[in-house]
Amino acid sequence: MASIDIRSVHKLYGKTPAVRGVDLSVNDGEFVVILGPSGCGKSTLLRMIAGLEDISAGEIAIDERAVNEVEPARRGCAMVFQNYALYPHMSVAQNIGYALKVSGVPRKEREERVARIAAMLGLEHLLDRKPSALSGGQRQRVAMGRAMVRQPGIFLFDEPLSNLDAKLRIQMRLEIKRLHRELKTTSVFVTHDQIEAMTLADKLVVMRDGLIEQAGTPAEVYRQPQSRFVASFLGSPPMNFLPATIDATGRAHVAGDIVPWPQLVWNLPKGTRIDIAFRPAATRLSSNFDRADVLPFTPEMVEDLGSELHLHGMVAGTSVAIALPLDTDLPSDPFGIVVHDGAVHAFLNEDGRRVDPQTTGIRIIEKTGADTCLEKSLSFI
Repeated sequence: MASIDIRSVHKLYGKTPAVRGVDLSVNDGEFVVILGPSGCGKSTLLRMIAGLEDISAGEIAIDERAVNEVEPARRGCAMVFQNYALYPHMSVAQNIGYALKVSGVPRKEREERVARIAAMLGLEHLLDRKPSALSGGQRQRVAMGRAMVRQPGIFLFDEPLSNLDAKLRIQMRLEIKRLHRELKTTSVFVTHDQIEAMTLADKLVVMRDGLIEQAGTPAEVYRQPQSRFVASFLGSPPMNFLPATIDATGRAHVAGDIVPWPQLVWNLPKGTRIDIAFRPAATRLSSNFDRADVLPFTPEMVEDLGSELHLHGMVAGTSVAIALPLDTDLPSDPFGIVVHDGAVHAFLNEDGRRVDPQTTGIRIIEKTGADTCLEKSLSFI
């Protein structure tokens, strides 16, 4: 196993910054997933760890040894690419064992190691086939086998599942998680898919515009997003945002005189504009408009997903989505929504930074439907 320390790393393409002062530590045996939209710098960062891209400034260390000037082959990393990068004229066995052959490993030992890796990946019956005779999932397994057979200290995955269909993605995701549990090899996995990120990561790193927005466990990043970008990027449907203004008492007015969370007080100047946010599953319906915490809701469309309902509509002139149990009976009379205690987030309108309420008397946080769903999914990983 190996650790990785990334210290103030920059990458410039000409005068264009791709990575801007990134600091990140990956512990021995840890599975770190770097998540972000296209062009955020995540693949560039991965390639710098591998040595496939030069570092413009800063330092990358593997096992406390700076590797800025170390050749890729001497870094102890094995990379699995999005496009598999298999040799089309070689068999599965030859593709997996090629690095061992180049390194001068004796034939008998090479064949034993290839057979062992093939058995782990369920490829033992395909060793004589060429890549053209394999499915996408089988090709990805071969690419993983080629990396595994070298017994590297670090696995680097560059969006390895993006070319697979939805069913294969799930299968390969589980396979990668199983292999990590068995091998306990330090791994860095780059993706733009939040489900992959949430289910695979020990540590989740969210990037935007060449910077790390937030790093932590998947549960920490999901439940306590530190910026509006992170809050909006994680979750499906995405988090809802309602423009609000702080009054003289520190309470948030969503529209006019609507103050749906009177128990929440923010230590912000009067007139500060914020975005109040909540996840679609952190709500319930209510027709009791005498309650101060009911937000009037105008329904527009219902989506039946088979497992739950997504109700789309308007709150205070803003479009929002609500996730409800499948057996929910929608009221025929006007109704509103109530956001569960502890599920309210707030972000400064100016720069998107998270702000937390400064108040006493907030009730114990309820476990929202979103949290319960997250915990259930994580419990099987």
